[in-house]
Amino acid sequence: MKPIGLYLHIPFCNGKCPYCDFYSVNPESKKITAYVDALCREIDKAGGIYDTVYFGGGTPSLIGSDNIEKIMKHIRRTDDCEATLECNPSDTGSVNSAFDFSVVAESGINRISMGLQSADDAERKILGRRGGCEDVERAIARAKNAGIENVSLDLMLGIPNQTAGSLQKSIDFCKNSGAKHISAYILKIEEGTPFYNIKNTLSLPDEDETCDLYLSAVEMLEKAGYYQYEISNFSEKEYESRHNLKYWRCEEYLGIGASAHSFFGDKRFYYERSIDDFINGIPPVDDGSGGDEEEYIMLALRLSEGLVFDKYEKRFGKSVSKETIKKARELQKHGLVNIDDNSISLTVQGFLVSNSVISSLI
Repeated sequence: MKPIGLYLHIPFCNGKCPYCDFYSVNPESKKITAYVDALCREIDKAGGIYDTVYFGGGTPSLIGSDNIEKIMKHIRRTDDCEATLECNPSDTGSVNSAFDFSVVAESGINRISMGLQSADDAERKILGRRGGCEDVERAIARAKNAGIENVSLDLMLGIPNQTAGSLQKSIDFCKNSGAKHISAYILKIEEGTPFYNIKNTLSLPDEDETCDLYLSAVEMLEKAGYYQYEISNFSEKEYESRHNLKYWRCEEYLGIGASAHSFFGDKRFYYERSIDDFINGIPPVDDGSGGDEEEYIMLALRLSEGLVFDKYEKRFGKSVSKETIKKARELQKHGLVNIDDNSISLTVQGFLVSNSVISSLI
């Protein structure tokens, strides 16, 4: 059986950040135990072998290093498996933290993803981040001391009171910390979040200022040695997120846990946003077919490599349509797209309006 990706959703969090709309609830020890047992049950039921594993949330580190180790024992992995664990620095980097990076490293975790968001503690406070940058520094040091060198940090762009100066400070922090990978996302105010309810009172940059911050981030990150390989993702060479690349390349992955999504056998399916349903063994919901030409093009264009003609032809047995190429040449005149004999890709300016550009191409 061909190895695929495995995503595990850990829906526990000590407190939701005001911008977050991911599914998570406050932890209860009995629920955590039952949920971990349910994850192990479903992993065993699924079988298979995995070349990437990703613990996302919520706050996966919140269930403790012993539970991470327990889950990892149920996962059949390739020898070169990339295994990522999302961590909250305030839980794993505080002076009182009981989280043991050595335990998870021994279990097979070899990549850590942490939510820095900003290296400016005033900006972090507005974003509802617990703890300060010193917690991030300690958490990274503890991960590295355990042998986990591959660390990814999240940054947010277009956040309240952010300036080019504070953004540079955050990127300098990332570089000085030794992070190998940076995910830099523009803040989106989601309906149903606390930020949505007070959006008119937030000191947010306007659209033009946000665009400038994004373009500045791309330039600053490149100077710091991080190359852009996706709209919002940057890394040192050879440190791209192999797991997330599966999503953008329309490759198969299995998602297990409340609210987790899967793409397997040309089908998409997901678990409902209910911990109790998952614990009680309610099966995932069919979400229709996936991986068609339109979806493939849409996801490929999120990558800096873009829509590679040879890969498309190998997958679908035909060439990219002349109409798509014609549209791409028109967009190239406006500086939004690059096109040559091998591929169509978005420029940095094209990434800023990627939804419109991709829609026009498909």
